[in-house]
Amino acid sequence: MSVLAKEQEEAFMKKLIAGNWKMNGDIDEARTLIADIVNGLYAREELLDTCKFLVCPPLLHIASVRHALVGYPKISIGGQDCSESENGAHTGDVSASMLLDAGCTYVIVGHSERRTDHKESDSQVKAKAQQALANDLKPIICVGETLEQREAGDALSVVEAQLKGSLPDEGQWGEIIIAYEPVWAIGTGKVASLDDIAEMHAHIRAIVGARVRILYGGSMKPDNAKEILAVANVDGGLIGGASLKAVDFIGIGRAA
Repeated sequence: MSVLAKEQEEAFMKKLIAGNWKMNGDIDEARTLIADIVNGLYAREELLDTCKFLVCPPLLHIASVRHALVGYPKISIGGQDCSESENGAHTGDVSASMLLDAGCTYVIVGHSERRTDHKESDSQVKAKAQQALANDLKPIICVGETLEQREAGDALSVVEAQLKGSLPDEGQWGEIIIAYEPVWAIGTGKVASLDDIAEMHAHIRAIVGARVRILYGGSMKPDNAKEILAVANVDGGLIGGASLKAVDFIGIGRAA
């Protein structure tokens, strides 16, 4: 085994289980959810030895979640988005440096809901990823095709184009994470076949190389997580709906 391959194996031996809470819950629900996650994970610390856990709460709940995690360093906090600008007159935006100051170590950029609802382009996603890196945050860069694009046979080319337009300079790839999320499988209950996941993750791996962790996002649940996380080049999951229930979120880690 080459030195690089050995380093990759050691780095990715722990699956990254990342929960994207999206725009859900009030402050009391956020406090209850993170308390349940902490209690569940630290009651079974072997899970923390085999997986890395990350929660990405709504922006206004980050401070409360950070407070709840004092003394529990094995659970990380991330933002759900950041501005492509460093600072300035950008009403309603939040900068990467603000997320860092709030206790975040990761940030999601280019999620399909941002690309669709806010018409974010690949170049904007790239700028956000670069801002994250400049402020010592690990960007989770999301890519994925629509159902129409998959049915047309364009899934691989669409994702490749998104990657080439959204990734920062190659010299920084050691600090980024890719999340493949087939748009048609997000929040729908539909899941890509294992063959489809394997093909896409292998395609992404061929583009980004061995240094980059690749997550699968698309209706991952405790009952399908084990087989998905066992697919080659799947280094963890970006979890949506299932991350809003502690038992399901922890169950995915247990499946890994």
